[in-house]
Amino acid sequence: MNQQKKMSNNYFETKEHSEITKDIGSKYFKELEEFAQNNPNLLTYAKKGVLKTTQYVGIIQTKSGFVLEILPKIGGKEILIKMLKTLKDSNFKLSNETNLKSQKNFPLLEIFIEMYLDEVEKVIKKGIKSNYILKTENQNFLKGKLKINEHIKKNYIHKERFFVEYDEYLPDIVENQIIKTTLKKLSKLSHNFKNQKRIREFLFVFDGIREIYNPKNSFSRIIKNRMMNYYEKVLGFSKVFLLQETLIPYKGKNEVFALLFDMNVLFENYVESLLKNSKIKNLQTKFSREYLLSENTIGLEPDYMFKLNNELIIADAKYKILEKKLKREDVFQVYSYMNYFGCDKAYIFAPKSSNEKNKTYTIEKTNKTITLFYVDIKKDKIINFEKRREDE
Repeated sequence: MNQQKKMSNNYFETKEHSEITKDIGSKYFKELEEFAQNNPNLLTYAKKGVLKTTQYVGIIQTKSGFVLEILPKIGGKEILIKMLKTLKDSNFKLSNETNLKSQKNFPLLEIFIEMYLDEVEKVIKKGIKSNYILKTENQNFLKGKLKINEHIKKNYIHKERFFVEYDEYLPDIVENQIIKTTLKKLSKLSHNFKNQKRIREFLFVFDGIREIYNPKNSFSRIIKNRMMNYYEKVLGFSKVFLLQETLIPYKGKNEVFALLFDMNVLFENYVESLLKNSKIKNLQTKFSREYLLSENTIGLEPDYMFKLNNELIIADAKYKILEKKLKREDVFQVYSYMNYFGCDKAYIFAPKSSNEKNKTYTIEKTNKTITLFYVDIKKDKIINFEKRREDE
């Protein structure tokens, strides 16, 4: 279904698993086609002349400045921001202070940029760090250490000068260089007056600090220490903008800028946060991969494992609409988990889309059960999960 929505001349909003037609403009469509050809898992063809988004949400900005905003099919922008707050193992994790109520019609790219600027502001308020930097210069006065060989070569005629090496305490350190370079990049990406104004103000604060031209090398030079802890989050964001290091790698980084997130991973992290808030004991979410066959071709890796009343529960999060009944492949998957790990109960968590009710299924000729729990994302609640815990 075509759900593209024009937000401005070069900014379109759509949903995951939606079609994109040439109505966006032939030039923009062609640029998206190039991205799709390089990244068919992120953007694909529905049919000739029609592109289709996949399960990946976020933004794609092409070389001409066109922005495609892809939102979750359930809940839209507000739900995406909520889920990004629970994201693990990524440089792009939003603060709990992030609030979207006043920004519902704000472009997603500008929201991401604003969040980065908020982190830069925190660093500025705490104080930009300086360090001793080794400098080598030809000066009119003696300072630090005289470099004899260079001094003779450079100052054979100019006896009044000194070629010296000395340490100077300056803010021109790699961490600040990374922030300045990110600000410069965002000044080209942003079209919002408020964001542009803040970027100019912050660039003034970082005046005199050099830009970097090899971001990968610069990030490798960062040395972590307690004194620089408050830089950690802003540098993580910088890595996203400069290296495009998100959960989803893509090709064509020189021609396009993309921030994309797999909704399956976001939902899995989100459900985990709900389970932790429900005070589940012994919750496991990291498993060393087990294999069903000796050839290591079929992996067994459940999303969650925990105990209720000393009984082991295997659970999986499924970001799909499961109305009234489970899918065949989901049943087989959790049933294999139950047999392998030796438990009799499994849970499947799926997003609530209408008025679905939880249901428990008994596997024939066994005492094993699978319970389908619906997750109300808008209310941050696994429906009747607390009641089920008490019953068990």
